[in-house]
Amino acid sequence: MHSPSVDTIDTRTPEERLRALGIELPPAAPAVGDYAPTLITGNLLFMSGQLPWIAGDLKFKGKMGAELNVEQGYQAFRLSALNAIAQLKAALGSLDRVKQIVRLEGTMGCAPGFKDQPKVLDGASHIVNQVFGPRGRHTRMVYSNNEMPMDSPTLVVLTAEIMPRDRATRFSAALWS
Repeated sequence: MHSPSVDTIDTRTPEERLRALGIELPPAAPAVGDYAPTLITGNLLFMSGQLPWIAGDLKFKGKMGAELNVEQGYQAFRLSALNAIAQLKAALGSLDRVKQIVRLEGTMGCAPGFKDQPKVLDGASHIVNQVFGPRGRHTRMVYSNNEMPMDSPTLVVLTAEIMPRDRATRFSAALWS
């Protein structure tokens, strides 16, 4: 459950990193209520909460410290973050438009007495850092709830600083030159 350092120079794009990790992003999940999955204002992309979906079904259910242990929670947060990355790609067309992941917020359903929230949320942080390299380094906040929507154990929200479409390719080339 440890992520390699993201502080080293890596010239690969986020899509190249995903391929190197053997990951194919799932389709972006549709909204389950009356809201937008993402919203762009100025140079910021805000995201609604992303659950650990696979093809419309929750892969994980229950609470940390009851039905799920730390490793299962880590994997649930990893999947929620991959769904968040899929939302970024759907909204932007290319992950290369992400200039910086500014914030990662994780909410988890916890049984009384569960205290390993930072370890579990690392499942989301590690995959975001692996996919975006130095541009994935983020601030984060973790929230614990006693009840979660649809009995989901995890929910991830990303906020990203983005570039206009015409600057993304030039930015990547200049960043690593």
